[in-house]
Amino acid sequence: MTNSESKTPIAVSGKALVAPESIAIGLTFAVLGAIAFSGKAIIVKLAYRHGVDAVTLLMYRMLFALPIFATMAWWASRGKPPLTRRDWLGVLGLGVSGYYLASFLDFAGLAYISASLERLILYLNPTIVLLLGWLMYDRGIRWGQVLGMAISYCGVVLVFGVEAQSQGTDAVWGALLVLGSAISYAIYLVYSGEMVLRLGALRLVGLATTVACVCCLLQFALLRPLSAAWSVSPEVIWLSVLNATLCTAAPVLMVMMAIERIGASAAAQTGMVGPMSTILMGAWILGEPFTAWVGVGTALVIAGIFVFSHAARRTLS
Repeated sequence: MTNSESKTPIAVSGKALVAPESIAIGLTFAVLGAIAFSGKAIIVKLAYRHGVDAVTLLMYRMLFALPIFATMAWWASRGKPPLTRRDWLGVLGLGVSGYYLASFLDFAGLAYISASLERLILYLNPTIVLLLGWLMYDRGIRWGQVLGMAISYCGVVLVFGVEAQSQGTDAVWGALLVLGSAISYAIYLVYSGEMVLRLGALRLVGLATTVACVCCLLQFALLRPLSAAWSVSPEVIWLSVLNATLCTAAPVLMVMMAIERIGASAAAQTGMVGPMSTILMGAWILGEPFTAWVGVGTALVIAGIFVFSHAARRTLS
């Protein structure tokens, strides 16, 4: 931005003055990134209609995403010192926990539950991070955060109860798998703080996701015959390409560009459109039922995360 611009700059999240045009662009990136992320579950559910299993579907997603993330890691590593043995061990651990295991459990869970319930469970991630910090580092929890968590978890339980009536034990198994995915990614977030400061966010994400891609390819090679890769329908291939680009790599970049313009807090708040966009796309594209109970549960989850985030900001201020 130059000083000659006609619009008056304003402050965002305690950062330097930012022009309104940059804020609008940042908000647009944040909204589009949240919607693109939420579309992942829709694409996975569409692919399952063509008879593919979670191991093969995840392999194709990571196969097409690997060149993008490897390029990201290379770009962010230019001119930087090489990684130490400790750094490589950290990258391997975070890649396995934050992206490989979280992705596999998520894909496996989506075979049993709706995209709407999956997104609501994953949206509880900030509360899981807080609980892990309390358990592992004895970090304090404000009453406002407890209230936000209680509201959000009530919303998830409500939607889960509605789904369990029709799906039975499948809903229980699927919800547990997706919850495991959320916990796995929360572990990544808890342990990645130090490495982000040392390596940088873009470099760490690029390296960790590259590790995850390799793990998914190895998993397929160990668990499935090579012929399984050629027996999938063409629709699975194109859906995987769409998943790897539009719903994996693109939102990562869009959210990062949003954070640069409006800050992490505002970008996170904008991400609240994610659950609602998943539910709307689930009803429109997948034909999933959108009942009053699902609407109430979703409202509770979003309201609870809002209360939780507000209490967290007060803790940091």
